[in-house]
Amino acid sequence: MCTLFIADLHLSEHEPAITAGFLRFLKEQAIHAKALYILGDFFDFWIGDDDPNPLHQQIAQALMTLKNAGVPCYFIHGNRDFLIGSRFAKESGITLLPQEKVLEIEKNRILILHGDTLCTDDEAYQRYRKKVHNKCIQRLFSLLPLFIRLRIADKMRSRSQHENLYKSDAIMDVNPQAVIDTFKHFNTEWMIHGHTHRPAIHTVNIDDKIHYRGVLGAWHTEGSMFKVTAEKIELIHFPF
Repeated sequence: MCTLFIADLHLSEHEPAITAGFLRFLKEQAIHAKALYILGDFFDFWIGDDDPNPLHQQIAQALMTLKNAGVPCYFIHGNRDFLIGSRFAKESGITLLPQEKVLEIEKNRILILHGDTLCTDDEAYQRYRKKVHNKCIQRLFSLLPLFIRLRIADKMRSRSQHENLYKSDAIMDVNPQAVIDTFKHFNTEWMIHGHTHRPAIHTVNIDDKIHYRGVLGAWHTEGSMFKVTAEKIELIHFPF
């Protein structure tokens, strides 16, 4: 059996093809796995577990069906859905993980994370991230009416898209030293993350030892997953 990793689906009612592709992925691939790990930006935005969006309920039911079939699902928050909380976790059957988690799978020691913390050259984003992850700010935001939260989320998303047009690709990618420091801190041979939307497997030489950084792709036009088995770790793309 295998363990699967996905990220950056950006599920939205405006992208029904991606939702359909994900539901098919659950029925055809995830159902045969030992476990499924979702590494953030699962939804395009999240304004609170109390949002009655029918898409959220549909996805929660699908994940609970997967869990009831014997496949546990684990979740790491992304920069779009960092407000997913215990209510949605209970409704969907997922287990919420910290922003970094080390797994021991098939004799592989693998660090999983969303990946935005590695993009340290994007100083403006890191300042924004620090603010929105402040628990006091999150509590105040959750007290606002839903329509105001939605309006704020729309404005923040539009602002982010506009600002990214003027940022270089290098700034929005991971910082090489941040990657090395993270490998050393967690003492792993593998790292799997999303966020940058640049699927690949990179080799990183640290003190004459090769490490591997796996990057998941976004589900814009096709699916992307890492599949870990006893034989290998591979990045797989597949049609919706």
